[in-house]
Amino acid sequence: MMKKKVIIIDDEKLSRDVIKNYLEKHSDYEIMQECSNAFEGIRAINQLKPDLIFLDIQMPKITGFEMLELIEHRPQVIFSTAFDNYAIKAFEVNAVDYLLKPFSEARFNDALKKIEGKIFDSGESPDIEKMKRHFDNSDDFLHRIVIKKNNDIIIIPVDNINLIEAQDDYVQIYTQQGTYLNSRTMKYFETHLDPSEFIRVHRSFIIKILQIKRIEPFEKGSYRIITMDNIPIPVSKSGFAKLKEILD
Repeated sequence: MMKKKVIIIDDEKLSRDVIKNYLEKHSDYEIMQECSNAFEGIRAINQLKPDLIFLDIQMPKITGFEMLELIEHRPQVIFSTAFDNYAIKAFEVNAVDYLLKPFSEARFNDALKKIEGKIFDSGESPDIEKMKRHFDNSDDFLHRIVIKKNNDIIIIPVDNINLIEAQDDYVQIYTQQGTYLNSRTMKYFETHLDPSEFIRVHRSFIIKILQIKRIEPFEKGSYRIITMDNIPIPVSKSGFAKLKEILD
């Protein structure tokens, strides 16, 4: 029987060692690589295409959840975390399983049992997709956006965002440092950006309120915004109503 390929991603060596020691007692699993951060994890997953990853959630630079949005290959995932709130979220999105640190060998073995009946291939993991949909529907405001551009991973603080524009299946994010494409929807950003700081003024535009230089009449009784960078932005009727409410 072909062994299932595994990658362990955790910034704590002790945690990696615990998983490694437990897993070595299961001859049908092969550890391909250990990674101490999500950046290493992304490279390893895309290169080695594991069947299963053990993934810490809270790590420096980018989290395990953010990492999953950036990988091309989609393995099955068992989360590990020291924080109850993350464990609960992982459970709610129907991950294969989660391990709340510190976990026993018996609890680890229970997690492996849940993976046995799953099919391992290079296709899209329904568990990851369900997780992404769950967080799309959550009420948490964004503090940063993690984007993969070519081979670089870019972390954009929300404070640096000036404008978001819809472009077909993507959005263009305008920042102080440049522009970036992201596959999230306008609805996602409208929901997850703080409404006291950002406003959707048109079906194709979300603007930071502090970037509004002036609002001026446009054609046929409509209005448009001129940004601090002198970019004209159309304003819909519903967007103008929102603007009046905020500015009042």
